[in-house]
Amino acid sequence: MAETKRMTVSQALIEFLAHQWTVDGDVRERTIPGVFGIFGHGNVAGIGQALTQLNVHDPDLMPYHQARNEQAMVHQAVGYARMHRRRGTYAAAASVGPGAANMLTGAALATTNRLPALLLPSDTFATRVADPVLQQLEQPWDIGLTVNDAFRPLSKFFDRVQRPEQLYSIALAAMRVLTDPAETGAVTIALPEDVQAEALDVPIEFLQDREWHIRRPLPERGPLERAVAAIRSAKTPFIVAGGGVIYSEAEEQLRAFVEATGIPVGTTQAGGGSLAWDHPQYLGGVGATGSLAANRLAAEADVVIGIGTRYSDFTTASRTAFQNPNVGFVNINVAAFDAYKHGSELPVIADAREALVALARELEGFRVTADHAEQIARQKGEWDEIVDGAFARSGADRPGQPEIIHAVHAATDPRDVIVQAAGSLPGDLHKLWRVRDSLGYHVEYAFSCMGYEIAGGLGAKRGLEAAGDDRDVIVMVGDGSYLMLNSELVTAVAEGIKIIVVLIQNHGFASIGHLSETVGSQRFGTQYRTYDPAAKNFQGGDVLPVDLAMNARSYGLEVVEIAEGPDAAADLTAAVAAAKASDRSTFIHINSDPLVYAPDNAGWWDVPVPEVSTIESTQQAREAYIGERAAQRPLLGGGAR
Repeated sequence: MAETKRMTVSQALIEFLAHQWTVDGDVRERTIPGVFGIFGHGNVAGIGQALTQLNVHDPDLMPYHQARNEQAMVHQAVGYARMHRRRGTYAAAASVGPGAANMLTGAALATTNRLPALLLPSDTFATRVADPVLQQLEQPWDIGLTVNDAFRPLSKFFDRVQRPEQLYSIALAAMRVLTDPAETGAVTIALPEDVQAEALDVPIEFLQDREWHIRRPLPERGPLERAVAAIRSAKTPFIVAGGGVIYSEAEEQLRAFVEATGIPVGTTQAGGGSLAWDHPQYLGGVGATGSLAANRLAAEADVVIGIGTRYSDFTTASRTAFQNPNVGFVNINVAAFDAYKHGSELPVIADAREALVALARELEGFRVTADHAEQIARQKGEWDEIVDGAFARSGADRPGQPEIIHAVHAATDPRDVIVQAAGSLPGDLHKLWRVRDSLGYHVEYAFSCMGYEIAGGLGAKRGLEAAGDDRDVIVMVGDGSYLMLNSELVTAVAEGIKIIVVLIQNHGFASIGHLSETVGSQRFGTQYRTYDPAAKNFQGGDVLPVDLAMNARSYGLEVVEIAEGPDAAADLTAAVAAAKASDRSTFIHINSDPLVYAPDNAGWWDVPVPEVSTIESTQQAREAYIGERAAQRPLLGGGAR
C-alpha cells in the first residue's frame, strides 16, 4: 500500500505547491515561491491554518506575505512573473464573497497579458449545510452559482474542489496550464470553505518535488519554408517584436537576426527591451503610441514579421499602421490563436527563440537593399532628434510629461526597471523612454489597469530580489491611478522592499482628458475639481485640496516634494538619484502641465465619435474621425505568399 499522510485539503494544497519546480533549459526555480493572503471567515481555518502550520514547522517551505487589497495581490504576482519571464509566480488567497470578487480585475489582467498567476478564492459551503452563509451571492435561477463563477471567463483554467478527492487532478491540471507558454494566464482553483478544512489521506507522491518543463516548440518545416520564401521576396520587411521575445529570452537571437538581415524592428509595449534603444535596427515603439520612424516604415512594409505579439489595436494603430496594399504577415507565436491573426497564411507556431535561430539559418545571405537600409537609418536619426527636442529643459514652473520622463531617465542606471500601466504615461513612455535592458521596461498595456502600477512594481521588485538582482524599480504614476490603488505602499514598508514612486500630479485624468477633447467632449468629468452645484458638474470648481505627498508620508515612506519653479526638472533628477542611493522606499511628488504633449507619431487609435450631436465640438470631431477611419484596412493577410 502506498504511504500516505493525513492532511486537510488546504494543508495538502499548500505543501503540494511548495514542491513545484519550473525548468527552462538550465534554469530551475520554484514555480510558486510564496502565497499572498488576506484572511476572512472563508479561509482563515483552511488556507490560513495551513500557512500557519507550515510557518511553525518549516517557515522556508512556503512563505506567507500580507497584502492590503486582493486585486493588488494578483498584480504583485503578475509583476513577479514578468521579471521571471513566466517561470514563476505567486499564489493569491482570498476569503469568500467580496474578497474573492476583488480579485476579478487581477485575473482579467493576468490572462490578457498572458502572464501566470495562481488564484485561490474561497467559496461557500459545498455541503450547503449553512445556506446562505455570510457574503454568499444567491440567484434563484441557479442556486449553485457563486461569486467565483465570475472567474470562469477571466481564467485560462478554472475548477472547484467540491470533494477532497478532487484535489489531486485539479492541482496537477492547474500547474500544467500555469507553466504552459501558450495557455498561461490566471489559473483559478475555487475552494469551498468547508472542503478546505476536510481531511484526506494524501499519497506522499503528491507531496514530492515535481518538475514542469517549459515547452519551446521548434518551427515545422513547411511553415518555416513558406515564411522564409516570403521574407526573401520582401522589399520592405518589418519586424513587430512583442512580449514573446522577452518571455522566450530571445533578445540575443533577435539582435543577431536583424544585424544579419538589416530588417528594422518596432516593439509593442510588452516587447519593450527586445532591442536596446540605440541599436541601428531599432526604430522604437510601433502603432498608436509608437515612434514616427517605426510607423513610417510599418506603413510601407510588404511583409510584417510578428514575433510573440498579440497584435492589439494599439500595435496596429486600429488597423491603420500597415498601409502597403500587398502586405502579408509572417506570425511567429507559441500560441496558434495569435499566430493566425490578421488572416495570416504564414503562421509559424513555435517558440520565438527557436524560430529566430531557424530563420537566421535559412535566410543566410539575405539583406535589405542599400536604399532601404539608408531609409531606416535616416528615419531613426530623425526620430532621435525629435525625442532630444522633447527632452530639452523648458525652465517651466510645471514641466510637461516628456520633460519629466527625461528627468527620471537621466538619473537611472541602464538596468533599472520602469513600471507603468495606464493613462497618458504608457503612450509617452512607449515613444520616449530609451530602454537599455531586456527587463528594463514593464508597462502593463494589455489590460491597462489603473492601479496596477504600485502593486505591479512591488511584485517586480520581489521578482528581482528573488533572483539576487539589486537593480531599482521605478514606478511612474499619475494621481488618477494612484488614487485607484496605493495601499501596497504599506506592504513595501512592512517588508522593507524598496521601490521608487514618482507621482505626477495633474489633478485629474490627463490621458482621457486629452482624448475627451479629440472626441468633442471638452474634458468633461476628467478633472478633479469641487462640484459646481449651479452647473451641476466638476468643470469649473476649485482644484481639490488633496495632499498625496502627505498620504505617502503617513504610510512611512521617505517623501520628496519637488517645488514648482524653473529648476523643477533638475530637482526631480536629483531626487531620483538620491532615492536610488537610499535603502528605503521613496515617494517623489511633482506637479506637471498636462497640456504639454509628446511629439506626434502619425499613429491613430479608433475611439468612435457619435454620429449625431447637438454640440459643435462633437460634430467637428466626427468629421475628423471619418477621415481617419478611412485608412483602416481589414488585414486579411493574403499579400505575402
